[in-house]
Amino acid sequence: MTYATIADRDAITAEKLWNERNQPKTTYELITRTAGQFGSRPAITFQLFSDPDAKAETLTWTELREQTIQTANLLRSLGVGENDKVAYLLPNATETVLTYIGGQIAGVVSPINPLLEPDHIAGILRETGAKVLVTLKAFPKTDIAQKAAEAVAKAPNVEHVIEVDLVRYLTGVKKLIVPFIRPKVETKHNAKVLDFQKAIKAQPKELTFKDGGVDRVAALFHTGGTTGLPKIAQHRYSGIVYNAWLGARLLFKEDDVQICPLPLFHVFAAVVSLGASLGSGAHVVFPTPAGYRGDGVFDNFWKLVERYRVTFMIAVPTAISALMQRPVNADISSLKLAFCGSSPLPVELYKRFEEAAKITICEGYGLTEATCLVSINPPDGEKKIGSIGFPFPYTDVKIFDMHSHEECPVDTIGEICVSNPGVSMGDTYTEGAKNKDLYYPGWLGEHQYLRTGDLGRFDEDGYLWITGRAKDLIIRSGHNIDPAEIEEALAGHEAVAFVGAIGQPDSYAGELPCAYVELVSGASVTPEELITYAKSHIHERAAHPKYIEILDELPKTAVGKTFKPALRKLAITRVYNEALTSAGLNVEVTEVIEDKKRGLVAKLVKTGEVDETAVQQCLGSHTNPWDWA
Repeated sequence: MTYATIADRDAITAEKLWNERNQPKTTYELITRTAGQFGSRPAITFQLFSDPDAKAETLTWTELREQTIQTANLLRSLGVGENDKVAYLLPNATETVLTYIGGQIAGVVSPINPLLEPDHIAGILRETGAKVLVTLKAFPKTDIAQKAAEAVAKAPNVEHVIEVDLVRYLTGVKKLIVPFIRPKVETKHNAKVLDFQKAIKAQPKELTFKDGGVDRVAALFHTGGTTGLPKIAQHRYSGIVYNAWLGARLLFKEDDVQICPLPLFHVFAAVVSLGASLGSGAHVVFPTPAGYRGDGVFDNFWKLVERYRVTFMIAVPTAISALMQRPVNADISSLKLAFCGSSPLPVELYKRFEEAAKITICEGYGLTEATCLVSINPPDGEKKIGSIGFPFPYTDVKIFDMHSHEECPVDTIGEICVSNPGVSMGDTYTEGAKNKDLYYPGWLGEHQYLRTGDLGRFDEDGYLWITGRAKDLIIRSGHNIDPAEIEEALAGHEAVAFVGAIGQPDSYAGELPCAYVELVSGASVTPEELITYAKSHIHERAAHPKYIEILDELPKTAVGKTFKPALRKLAITRVYNEALTSAGLNVEVTEVIEDKKRGLVAKLVKTGEVDETAVQQCLGSHTNPWDWA
């Protein structure tokens, strides 16, 4: 059926209750059903290099099911029960898919961002109590193996390390040379090390244990950035299956092809993209281990679309921006739609893409804590640029006032709160204390809504708009300023690709708005020109940025979101050093760290003799704490 209007959405929910839809209860049931329907059709493709003629590995649905079961059998043979954790620290590869799905069948899978530092990785391994870590065997141009070895040494709960060797994807001379030039890895842990492919090939292609057949926690996804101990969200089979059902009912059929150059440690790639294929039988292509970050991916992207006759592309705003700086140099007539998420897409970039690629972008919204999908601009209906569409079937979204906790009327900004089959009320996070105050209208009352931390509103047509993050508000002398207002204005400048607006410390106002900007390739503009532009396009005088800095590239997360903690660290360092210099003090900020309890803390060093009382007086009027390094 067509999915174009809220009436279409309501017609689907009116058919029957969600729990009457007779969906698979587990991931094993899900992949078994899909393989039974589409066994000989392609399921996943991975290629190590971005060249459109490069070697690629494709598994059919039958092969994917068999190898996933072999992976699950291996994990059970290593002592992994249904409540035990299997972590993976991997780039994209066929083995990453097998671990993600097989880990859910055997136990609880826990993807970890390979860009994290070893101490952070070790912290997640200890927090989850992972018994097994699947990671990379040493390989040129990546330090994942080295990070893994160091992290496991600090996480004695890890009993087995299973290594994925990317050499098997190489051809010709490279396949012969790489084993002799592998980086050296110093191993200081006692975990037993296995080879992934050798180990799974020794396993049967049917389960050696009985699938539980009931709903349970199947995956753990860590949230947050690259510093501090993250929150760990729990995903149940029911939420994973719900996302798969949405992909099958609303977006894909078995003859569709997705291209997903996003990392499989993130929900966008794993739960949404791969999950939609698990539900629908659509073919999904993963180009290069690093996805969009891989060498040549942007340059070859359109040719990859042509090679695989891609019908649906998965993107984030940073990827859209990079693609628009390259010509559409291939036959992409197979493309039907682009799905963009993770952060708002600037209007002008949206228009440039649609004009160049001749396809429509569907902006959507999801979050890790809700097992992802929440809303989408309807594939067959009106797409309001800048909005995130309307909620999916069986998803109820309300906007609550953050002070009164009452529901907000139309076009009134409040906190976006969600209830759907992907929300686990009361046990969203592994750490019970972090679930406190996470739900409206009260602590686990009769009907609950997950607080997303995102600010937004519904318009009169029922479309949802994100206006910012509750915690991102810039508070200037008690006046709340939404950074999205600054970002949207500056993004309208022709030279600007991306903007991150934050509040910089100020001894008088508490915070003042400032912005960091990444320019379009080849563009030229000065900070002064941007400040003048901002003043003419931001109507609220209090929101005029007092400082703008142009960076070569904004710090971003792996899925393309601007990483604002890094910008706040830059601002604190700059403002505190300016204050110390103006006071004539021989002190400077060398770094800003994130403390679990105190937030961002500036670390100071003495560059000469100094009166420590004067330093206290100088920085005491700022709210961010500091310590001597």
